[in-house]
Amino acid sequence: MWKVLALTFVLIASIIQSTVFVICDNFSNDRLVFAHVIFRHGNRTPLATYPSDPWKDKSHWSHGWGQLTNVGKRTQFHLGQWLRNRYNDLISETYSEDEIYVQATEVDRVLMSALSNLAGLYPPRDKDLWLSNIHWQPIPVHQVSKPMDHIIAGTRNCPKFHHLLQKYMQSDVYRTYYKSIEPILNYTSLHSQKQIDSVESIYDLYSCLDVEYENGLKLPPWTSSVYPEPLRSISGEMFRLHTNTTEMARLKAGPMIKDILTRFQKKADKTLIPNRSLWIYSGHDTSVVNLLNGLGLFTPHNPPFAACVLVELRKPSSDSPYVSVYYKDSSEDPEALNISNCGPRCPLEKMFELYQDIIPEDWERECET
Repeated sequence: MWKVLALTFVLIASIIQSTVFVICDNFSNDRLVFAHVIFRHGNRTPLATYPSDPWKDKSHWSHGWGQLTNVGKRTQFHLGQWLRNRYNDLISETYSEDEIYVQATEVDRVLMSALSNLAGLYPPRDKDLWLSNIHWQPIPVHQVSKPMDHIIAGTRNCPKFHHLLQKYMQSDVYRTYYKSIEPILNYTSLHSQKQIDSVESIYDLYSCLDVEYENGLKLPPWTSSVYPEPLRSISGEMFRLHTNTTEMARLKAGPMIKDILTRFQKKADKTLIPNRSLWIYSGHDTSVVNLLNGLGLFTPHNPPFAACVLVELRKPSSDSPYVSVYYKDSSEDPEALNISNCGPRCPLEKMFELYQDIIPEDWERECET
Protein backbone atom coordinates (compact mmCIF):
# COMPACT_ATOMS: atom_id res chain seq x y z
CA MET A 1 0.00 0.00 0.00
CA TRP A 2 2.70 2.45 0.97
CA LYS A 3 4.64 1.75 -2.22
CA VAL A 4 1.62 3.10 -4.11
CA LEU A 5 1.58 6.11 -1.79
CA ALA A 6 5.27 6.65 -2.44
CA LEU A 7 4.66 6.80 -6.17
CA THR A 8 1.87 9.29 -5.50
CA PHE A 9 4.21 11.52 -3.47
CA VAL A 10 6.87 11.38 -6.19
CA LEU A 11 4.28 12.31 -8.82
CA ILE A 12 3.05 15.25 -6.72
CA ALA A 13 6.62 16.42 -6.24
CA SER A 14 7.22 16.22 -9.99
CA ILE A 15 4.12 18.31 -10.68
CA ILE A 16 5.18 20.92 -8.13
CA GLN A 17 8.68 21.00 -9.55
CA SER A 18 7.32 21.60 -13.04
CA THR A 19 5.83 24.88 -11.81
CA VAL A 20 9.24 26.17 -10.80
CA PHE A 21 11.13 27.31 -13.82
CA VAL A 22 14.82 26.53 -13.73
CA ILE A 23 16.72 29.14 -15.62
CA CYS A 24 20.11 28.51 -17.15
CA ASP A 25 22.78 30.32 -15.18
CA ASN A 26 24.27 32.74 -17.67
CA PHE A 27 26.35 35.40 -15.99
CA SER A 28 25.74 38.78 -17.54
CA ASN A 29 27.80 41.95 -17.38
CA ASP A 30 25.66 43.13 -14.46
CA ARG A 31 27.91 43.74 -11.48
CA LEU A 32 27.54 41.40 -8.52
CA VAL A 33 27.68 43.59 -5.42
CA PHE A 34 26.52 41.40 -2.53
CA ALA A 35 25.79 37.73 -1.87
CA HIS A 36 24.27 35.77 0.98
CA VAL A 37 25.07 32.06 1.26
CA ILE A 38 23.03 29.71 3.44
CA PHE A 39 24.34 26.16 3.61
CA ARG A 40 23.65 22.93 5.43
CA HIS A 41 26.51 21.42 7.40
CA GLY A 42 28.62 18.61 5.94
CA ASN A 43 28.21 14.84 6.32
CA ARG A 44 27.64 13.66 9.87
CA THR A 45 26.97 10.54 11.91
CA PRO A 46 23.32 9.70 12.77
CA LEU A 47 21.57 12.11 15.12
CA ALA A 48 19.92 9.16 16.82
CA THR A 49 19.47 5.44 16.27
CA TYR A 50 16.57 3.11 17.13
CA PRO A 51 16.33 0.16 19.56
CA SER A 52 16.54 -2.60 16.91
CA ASP A 53 19.33 -0.89 14.95
CA PRO A 54 22.23 -3.33 14.39
CA TRP A 55 24.58 -0.31 14.17
CA LYS A 56 23.44 1.52 17.30
CA ASP A 57 26.66 0.84 19.19
CA LYS A 58 29.02 3.82 18.99
CA SER A 59 31.92 1.44 18.35
CA HIS A 60 30.73 1.23 14.72
CA TRP A 61 31.29 4.96 14.25
CA SER A 62 34.41 7.09 14.16
CA HIS A 63 32.63 10.04 15.78
CA GLY A 64 29.83 10.54 18.28
CA TRP A 65 26.17 11.04 17.37
CA GLY A 66 25.46 14.04 15.17
CA GLN A 67 29.14 14.89 14.70
CA LEU A 68 30.82 16.04 11.50
CA THR A 69 32.80 13.26 9.83
CA ASN A 70 36.01 13.56 7.83
CA VAL A 71 33.92 13.22 4.68
CA GLY A 72 31.80 16.11 5.93
CA LYS A 73 34.88 18.24 6.49
CA ARG A 74 36.06 17.56 2.94
CA THR A 75 32.60 18.25 1.52
CA GLN A 76 32.53 21.66 3.14
CA PHE A 77 36.13 22.39 2.21
CA HIS A 78 35.31 21.73 -1.45
CA LEU A 79 32.20 23.91 -1.18
CA GLY A 80 34.44 26.68 0.14
CA GLN A 81 36.70 26.26 -2.90
CA TRP A 82 33.63 26.41 -5.14
CA LEU A 83 32.48 29.61 -3.43
CA ARG A 84 35.97 31.08 -3.90
CA ASN A 85 35.70 30.44 -7.62
CA ARG A 86 32.22 31.97 -7.83
CA TYR A 87 32.94 35.01 -5.67
CA ASN A 88 36.59 35.64 -6.45
CA ASP A 89 35.74 39.03 -7.95
CA LEU A 90 33.52 39.89 -5.00
CA ILE A 91 35.93 39.31 -2.14
CA SER A 92 39.70 39.63 -1.85
CA GLU A 93 41.93 36.58 -1.80
CA THR A 94 43.18 37.66 1.61
CA TYR A 95 40.72 37.74 4.49
CA SER A 96 39.20 41.04 5.57
CA GLU A 97 36.61 41.44 8.34
CA ASP A 98 35.17 44.35 6.35
CA GLU A 99 34.30 42.08 3.40
CA ILE A 100 32.77 38.96 4.93
CA TYR A 101 30.75 37.94 7.99
CA VAL A 102 30.02 34.35 9.02
CA GLN A 103 27.26 33.26 11.40
CA ALA A 104 26.69 29.71 12.67
CA THR A 105 24.30 27.96 15.00
CA GLU A 106 25.45 26.66 18.38
CA VAL A 107 25.99 23.09 17.15
CA ASP A 108 29.35 21.35 16.79
CA ARG A 109 28.85 20.05 13.24
CA VAL A 110 27.67 23.47 12.07
CA LEU A 111 30.59 25.34 13.58
CA MET A 112 33.05 22.78 12.23
CA SER A 113 31.41 23.02 8.79
CA ALA A 114 31.85 26.79 8.78
CA LEU A 115 35.53 26.44 9.67
CA SER A 116 36.08 23.73 7.04
CA ASN A 117 34.31 25.85 4.44
CA LEU A 118 36.44 28.89 5.25
CA ALA A 119 39.58 26.78 4.91
CA GLY A 120 38.62 26.24 1.28
CA LEU A 121 37.45 29.81 0.77
CA TYR A 122 40.52 31.51 2.23
CA PRO A 123 43.72 29.48 1.76
CA PRO A 124 46.38 31.66 3.43
CA ARG A 125 48.72 33.64 1.22
CA ASP A 126 50.94 36.69 1.48
CA LYS A 127 50.35 38.44 4.80
CA ASP A 128 48.01 35.66 5.98
CA LEU A 129 50.76 33.03 5.99
CA TRP A 130 51.57 32.59 9.66
CA LEU A 131 53.13 29.10 9.82
CA SER A 132 54.96 27.63 6.85
CA ASN A 133 53.81 24.03 7.28
CA ILE A 134 50.11 24.77 7.97
CA HIS A 135 48.06 25.82 4.95
CA TRP A 136 45.19 27.15 7.05
CA GLN A 137 44.30 30.32 8.88
CA PRO A 138 41.82 31.08 11.68
CA ILE A 139 38.84 33.13 10.49
CA PRO A 140 36.07 34.30 12.86
CA VAL A 141 32.79 32.38 12.96
CA HIS A 142 30.14 34.18 14.97
CA GLN A 143 28.12 31.74 17.01
CA VAL A 144 24.40 32.25 17.65
CA SER A 145 23.17 30.49 20.78
CA LYS A 146 20.08 28.28 20.54
CA PRO A 147 17.94 30.40 22.91
CA MET A 148 18.66 33.50 20.80
CA ASP A 149 18.62 32.08 17.27
CA HIS A 150 15.48 33.11 15.41
CA ILE A 151 17.22 33.49 12.04
CA ILE A 152 19.35 30.46 11.10
CA ALA A 153 17.86 27.48 12.97
CA GLY A 154 14.77 29.16 14.40
CA THR A 155 15.35 27.67 17.87
CA ARG A 156 14.43 30.82 19.79
CA ASN A 157 11.15 30.41 21.62
CA CYS A 158 8.12 31.84 19.84
CA PRO A 159 4.80 31.01 21.58
CA LYS A 160 2.71 32.31 18.68
CA PHE A 161 4.48 29.99 16.24
CA HIS A 162 3.86 26.93 18.42
CA HIS A 163 0.20 27.89 18.66
CA LEU A 164 -0.05 28.22 14.87
CA LEU A 165 1.75 24.91 14.35
CA GLN A 166 -0.63 23.04 16.65
CA LYS A 167 -3.55 24.69 14.89
CA TYR A 168 -2.23 23.62 11.49
CA MET A 169 -1.69 20.05 12.68
CA GLN A 170 -5.38 19.92 13.54
CA SER A 171 -6.39 21.08 10.07
CA ASP A 172 -8.11 18.79 7.57
CA VAL A 173 -5.16 19.11 5.17
CA TYR A 174 -2.61 17.87 7.69
CA ARG A 175 -4.86 15.24 9.28
CA THR A 176 -5.70 13.78 5.86
CA TYR A 177 -2.03 13.56 4.96
CA TYR A 178 -1.08 12.06 8.31
CA LYS A 179 -3.85 9.49 7.93
CA SER A 180 -2.44 8.47 4.54
CA ILE A 181 0.99 7.71 6.01
CA GLU A 182 -0.26 6.05 9.19
CA PRO A 183 0.29 2.47 7.89
CA ILE A 184 3.94 3.33 7.24
CA LEU A 185 4.35 4.86 10.68
CA ASN A 186 2.84 1.79 12.30
CA TYR A 187 5.10 -0.53 10.29
CA THR A 188 8.26 1.39 11.10
CA SER A 189 7.28 1.71 14.78
CA LEU A 190 6.82 -2.05 15.02
CA HIS A 191 10.11 -2.99 13.38
CA SER A 192 12.28 -0.21 14.78
CA GLN A 193 10.85 -0.77 18.27
CA LYS A 194 10.49 2.98 18.56
CA GLN A 195 7.39 5.14 18.37
CA ILE A 196 7.44 6.83 14.95
CA ASP A 197 4.60 9.34 15.10
CA SER A 198 6.06 12.83 14.75
CA VAL A 199 7.90 14.95 12.21
CA GLU A 200 11.11 14.61 14.21
CA SER A 201 10.88 10.82 14.63
CA ILE A 202 10.15 10.30 10.93
CA TYR A 203 13.11 12.45 9.96
CA ASP A 204 15.42 10.84 12.53
CA LEU A 205 14.63 7.33 11.24
CA TYR A 206 15.01 8.20 7.57
CA SER A 207 18.19 10.18 8.22
CA CYS A 208 19.67 7.36 10.31
CA LEU A 209 19.02 4.77 7.58
CA ASP A 210 20.34 7.13 4.92
CA VAL A 211 23.58 7.85 6.78
CA GLU A 212 24.11 4.14 7.50
CA TYR A 213 23.52 3.29 3.84
CA GLU A 214 25.94 6.02 2.69
CA ASN A 215 28.56 4.57 5.03
CA GLY A 216 28.24 1.11 3.46
CA LEU A 217 26.45 -0.53 6.40
CA LYS A 218 23.95 -3.29 5.62
CA LEU A 219 20.43 -2.29 6.60
CA PRO A 220 17.99 -4.75 8.25
CA PRO A 221 15.71 -6.64 5.78
CA TRP A 222 12.56 -4.94 7.05
CA THR A 223 13.82 -1.54 5.84
CA SER A 224 13.64 -2.58 2.17
CA SER A 225 9.89 -1.92 2.23
CA VAL A 226 10.27 1.67 3.38
CA TYR A 227 13.80 2.85 2.51
CA PRO A 228 14.54 4.83 0.53
CA GLU A 229 10.88 5.13 -0.41
CA PRO A 230 8.40 6.06 0.91
CA LEU A 231 10.34 7.41 3.91
CA ARG A 232 12.37 9.76 1.69
CA SER A 233 9.25 11.36 0.22
CA ILE A 234 7.49 11.58 3.57
CA SER A 235 10.54 13.19 5.18
CA GLY A 236 10.82 15.63 2.28
CA GLU A 237 7.15 16.53 2.55
CA MET A 238 7.35 16.99 6.32
CA PHE A 239 10.28 19.40 5.94
CA ARG A 240 8.02 22.25 4.94
CA LEU A 241 5.59 21.74 7.82
CA HIS A 242 6.91 24.73 9.78
CA THR A 243 6.45 27.16 6.89
CA ASN A 244 3.30 25.76 5.30
CA THR A 245 1.16 28.81 6.04
CA THR A 246 1.87 32.51 5.60
CA GLU A 247 1.58 33.10 9.34
CA MET A 248 4.06 30.35 10.22
CA ALA A 249 6.45 31.34 7.44
CA ARG A 250 6.40 34.93 8.74
CA LEU A 251 7.72 33.77 12.11
CA LYS A 252 10.04 30.97 10.97
CA ALA A 253 11.43 32.14 7.59
CA GLY A 254 10.60 35.84 7.76
CA PRO A 255 13.50 36.90 10.00
CA MET A 256 16.16 35.59 7.60
CA ILE A 257 14.41 37.02 4.54
CA LYS A 258 14.12 40.38 6.30
CA ASP A 259 17.77 40.17 7.35
CA ILE A 260 18.91 39.56 3.78
CA LEU A 261 16.71 42.10 2.02
CA THR A 262 17.39 44.82 4.59
CA ARG A 263 21.12 44.33 4.18
CA PHE A 264 20.71 44.41 0.40
CA GLN A 265 18.83 47.71 0.65
CA LYS A 266 21.57 49.24 2.79
CA LYS A 267 24.13 48.04 0.26
CA ALA A 268 22.17 49.65 -2.57
CA ASP A 269 21.77 52.87 -0.56
CA LYS A 270 25.50 52.86 0.29
CA THR A 271 24.70 52.90 4.03
CA LEU A 272 25.96 49.40 4.90
CA ILE A 273 28.63 49.63 7.61
CA PRO A 274 31.00 47.85 7.31
CA ASN A 275 30.42 47.74 3.57
CA ARG A 276 30.62 43.94 3.30
CA SER A 277 30.15 41.91 0.13
CA LEU A 278 29.57 38.36 1.42
CA TRP A 279 27.47 37.07 4.31
CA ILE A 280 27.45 33.38 5.19
CA TYR A 281 24.98 31.49 7.36
CA SER A 282 26.20 28.04 8.41
CA GLY A 283 23.12 26.06 9.39
CA HIS A 284 20.99 23.00 8.86
CA ASP A 285 18.74 21.40 6.26
CA THR A 286 15.85 23.16 7.98
CA SER A 287 17.63 26.50 7.44
CA VAL A 288 17.76 25.79 3.70
CA VAL A 289 14.16 24.53 3.54
CA ASN A 290 12.64 27.34 5.60
CA LEU A 291 14.27 29.98 3.42
CA LEU A 292 13.29 28.33 0.14
CA ASN A 293 9.73 27.57 1.27
CA GLY A 294 9.34 31.05 2.70
CA LEU A 295 10.31 32.40 -0.73
CA GLY A 296 7.88 29.97 -2.37
CA LEU A 297 10.72 28.13 -4.13
CA PHE A 298 10.84 24.79 -2.30
CA THR A 299 10.10 21.47 -3.97
CA PRO A 300 9.69 18.76 -1.29
CA HIS A 301 12.95 16.85 -0.89
CA ASN A 302 15.68 16.18 1.66
CA PRO A 303 18.51 18.70 1.12
CA PRO A 304 21.81 16.81 0.89
CA PHE A 305 24.78 17.59 3.09
CA ALA A 306 26.36 20.95 2.14
CA ALA A 307 23.31 21.97 0.07
CA CYS A 308 23.24 25.75 -0.17
CA VAL A 309 21.10 28.68 -1.24
CA LEU A 310 22.75 31.67 -2.89
CA VAL A 311 20.87 34.98 -2.73
CA GLU A 312 22.67 37.53 -4.87
CA LEU A 313 22.31 41.25 -5.54
CA ARG A 314 23.43 42.60 -8.91
CA LYS A 315 23.55 46.14 -10.22
CA PRO A 316 23.09 46.80 -13.95
CA SER A 317 24.96 49.76 -15.35
CA SER A 318 21.80 51.76 -16.02
CA ASP A 319 19.00 50.24 -13.95
CA SER A 320 17.91 49.37 -10.41
CA PRO A 321 19.55 46.48 -8.50
CA TYR A 322 17.92 43.07 -8.71
CA VAL A 323 17.95 39.85 -6.71
CA SER A 324 18.57 36.33 -7.98
CA VAL A 325 18.19 33.10 -6.00
CA TYR A 326 20.16 29.94 -6.76
CA TYR A 327 20.00 26.50 -5.24
CA LYS A 328 23.00 24.19 -5.21
CA ASP A 329 22.46 20.61 -4.07
CA SER A 330 25.15 18.00 -4.65
CA SER A 331 25.71 19.01 -8.27
CA GLU A 332 28.45 21.33 -9.47
CA ASP A 333 26.21 23.93 -11.07
CA PRO A 334 23.50 25.75 -9.10
CA GLU A 335 19.96 26.17 -10.38
CA ALA A 336 18.69 29.69 -10.91
CA LEU A 337 15.17 29.75 -9.50
CA ASN A 338 12.27 31.68 -10.93
CA ILE A 339 10.83 33.99 -8.26
CA SER A 340 7.04 33.80 -8.49
CA ASN A 341 5.43 36.82 -10.17
CA CYS A 342 8.82 38.34 -10.82
CA GLY A 343 11.26 36.05 -12.61
CA PRO A 344 14.88 35.01 -12.12
CA ARG A 345 15.99 38.64 -11.81
CA CYS A 346 13.67 40.39 -9.43
CA PRO A 347 14.09 44.10 -8.68
CA LEU A 348 15.01 44.63 -5.04
CA GLU A 349 12.08 46.95 -4.38
CA LYS A 350 9.75 44.31 -5.89
CA MET A 351 11.15 41.70 -3.48
CA PHE A 352 9.95 43.79 -0.54
CA GLU A 353 6.49 44.00 -2.12
CA LEU A 354 6.28 40.29 -2.92
CA TYR A 355 7.26 39.16 0.55
CA GLN A 356 5.72 41.88 2.70
CA ASP A 357 3.29 39.33 4.17
CA ILE A 358 6.10 37.21 5.60
CA ILE A 359 8.51 39.93 6.68
CA PRO A 360 7.83 40.59 10.38
CA GLU A 361 7.82 44.19 11.56
CA ASP A 362 8.61 43.29 15.17
CA TRP A 363 9.34 39.55 15.54
CA GLU A 364 9.45 39.54 19.34
CA ARG A 365 6.13 41.31 19.65
CA GLU A 366 4.51 39.13 16.98
CA CYS A 367 5.68 36.00 18.79
CA GLU A 368 3.57 36.86 21.81
CA THR A 369 0.39 34.80 21.99
